Amino acid sequence: MAKRVFIYHLLLTTALLFLTGHTAAQTTPSDSIVMHRLKDMGAPLTYNNRVELLMSGDEKFTDLFEAIRGARHHVHLEYFNFRNDSIAGVLFRLLAQKVKEGVEVRALFDAFGNLSNNKPLTKKHLKAIREQGIEIVKFDPFTFPWFNHAAHRDHRKIVVIDGKIGYTGGMNVADYYIKGLPKIGEWHDIHARIEGDAVRYLQGIFLTMWNRETGQHIGGPEYFPDTPQLPDSIAEEIMIVDRTPRETPRSISRAYTTSIREADSLIRIVNPYFVPTKSIKEAIKHALKKGTEVEIMVPSVSDVPFTPEAAFYILHKLMKKGAKVYLFNGGFHHSKVMMVDGSFCTVGTANLNSRSLRYDYETNAFIFDPETTAELTEMFNRDKQNSTLMTPEYWKERSAWKKFVGWFAHLFTPFL
Repeated sequence: MAKRVFIYHLLLTTALLFLTGHTAAQTTPSDSIVMHRLKDMGAPLTYNNRVELLMSGDEKFTDLFEAIRGARHHVHLEYFNFRNDSIAGVLFRLLAQKVKEGVEVRALFDAFGNLSNNKPLTKKHLKAIREQGIEIVKFDPFTFPWFNHAAHRDHRKIVVIDGKIGYTGGMNVADYYIKGLPKIGEWHDIHARIEGDAVRYLQGIFLTMWNRETGQHIGGPEYFPDTPQLPDSIAEEIMIVDRTPRETPRSISRAYTTSIREADSLIRIVNPYFVPTKSIKEAIKHALKKGTEVEIMVPSVSDVPFTPEAAFYILHKLMKKGAKVYLFNGGFHHSKVMMVDGSFCTVGTANLNSRSLRYDYETNAFIFDPETTAELTEMFNRDKQNSTLMTPEYWKERSAWKKFVGWFAHLFTPFL
């Protein structure tokens, strides 16, 4: 949604207030309220952006590799993990070729994220990558005492190319985003490609992390080039909401809570590990109480144990309050998105659990554009056709043991 549309909203709201005497809370659209609240929280509002949603691993990696091939100055990558499989091999060979062309390549990955996947990058792999001129750094490597490093992990997925093209979303670098996994089937996920002013903030997030971890001082205008002005008809407003544990510990949690509380009519959420903090659960209950329709989709299978049972327990409670809960049956839905009132949405790295909202480094793009929101809504409606609606009858058929495990697991919500 272009800048002039935002101004039009404000003018229309002012006129309605003058003519009717209604309060701002009764008349201001939810997207305008959320914009102002996020600005008050320190999130930057950028107007001059173009967004493309990449709704599969095929789309993401095809688009990303093509953008890297066109890089002229630098490629920056920050991921929770690079799984040492075929897609990572293609990526690092491509990056090595760009180094030969004179392009700077910097890659950052999380030490725990690397250890948590079954094909980690080993010292041998890292040595081979560095020998090709790629700077690759492990975030917060484990050293004695190891437990000191357990809390705050880098869960972001950011790529910035020449300071002009940025990517963020739910996908790391692994074959299963394309091929799926034997036990859970096809892997569903969403990434966003962003061009425009918002890329400056993704770049700032990356370089802050890189410089802090390496002791380098990378920066300057060549990393933050001016972006061409897009026509108002296609420019989209984006707010990058970043969570840094010490500096902005509640940023994403507050952004979600505010969006849910201020929704006028409809909230749709897709999230793989739905064990939200108390503030988000209370926000959803508040939305339901005031008559907002809430639809939540989670996968019926998971790549981790224990958490799904806690999620089902919590979702059953919300179902009884009026939420519609869909259990996706078409594989594993790893997407982390929310759509509000058909007017704005968020795509990012944060799960709705304590790990993401209270501990990890995360980044979400809040996109104030009806067309992008409609794309996600279309995906949601399509995936509903391959989902089971949670009902009282469904819950009755669930075994007593699974219900007990869910109740017991939900006690650990502050740590999941």
